[in-house]
Amino acid sequence: MASGFAHAAHGALIGLVELVPGVSGGTVALVLGLYDRLILSARQLIGGAVRSTPWTIGPRGSSPRSSRFAGVEWSLILPLAVGMLLALFALSGPLHTFVEDQPVISKALFLGMVAASLLVPISMARQSSPSRAGRTLASRLAGPAVVLAVAAAVFVLLGLPTSTIGDPSGWVIALSGAAAVCALALPGLSGSFVLLTFGMYEPTLEAVSSRNGGYLALFIAGALLGLVSVVQLLAYLLRVHRRTVLLVATGLILGSLRALWPWQDNTTLLPPPTEGWTWPLIAFSAGAVAVLLLWWQDRRRAPMTTVGGQA
Repeated sequence: MASGFAHAAHGALIGLVELVPGVSGGTVALVLGLYDRLILSARQLIGGAVRSTPWTIGPRGSSPRSSRFAGVEWSLILPLAVGMLLALFALSGPLHTFVEDQPVISKALFLGMVAASLLVPISMARQSSPSRAGRTLASRLAGPAVVLAVAAAVFVLLGLPTSTIGDPSGWVIALSGAAAVCALALPGLSGSFVLLTFGMYEPTLEAVSSRNGGYLALFIAGALLGLVSVVQLLAYLLRVHRRTVLLVATGLILGSLRALWPWQDNTTLLPPPTEGWTWPLIAFSAGAVAVLLLWWQDRRRAPMTTVGGQA
């Protein structure tokens, strides 16, 4: 019972940070020591669900339903999911009000969080690199080159005319759910940040706070599709091409910082005003410090691990 309440509290914390475009739920799961267990249970749950579909169950040799989900750690997954849902629905309203009423300060806060969260994929990529003795000059330069190339491409793309989508179509909502859930599998990349980058953050936050059933049904359907397809692919790539995936993720986050600059005229970046920048600076610093404390706590616990227990 005590562990169930503890896992529910952990889920509430993950749900809270997933509402904020800056801290990854995967990062918090790493700090709490739950990341590998969650990824393993998610893979077992998806595999069991696929094996339970009518077109995959054969008349002979089919395993009992209970054995298809034998690898799922239900005592962790269920209370964690309950805690996440409670936090998402309880806190989405106040956060939506904050984002609408304080656009500059909220962007500054998120900018500090996202900038500091770059340490997560950078640290993991460095740990995945071969030893210095076996690396040539070209291999040492390849990593920074990939990061800068991806960051530059994202920075330019985000400079194209865009705006928050006020009334998104169904397929856009579903695609947003698929994209957001993929960030859970990659520490350092926030699902809310993905939504913010594509102009879907405020519509989704408003749908959660107003309990918009139609919107949420489409979003959840897209998230489930993302779990079955893209998350599985991402987990495979993290095992086989771990460093490359982390370098690309670092470039994505770095280039996407453009979307969080507090002073913009549509997509044109503006310099900070001569007055009124004190509170945005404080918000930026507070966001960065919060993420740095989480990162420091994770470094104290153990070397970072990911799918398959690789360090």
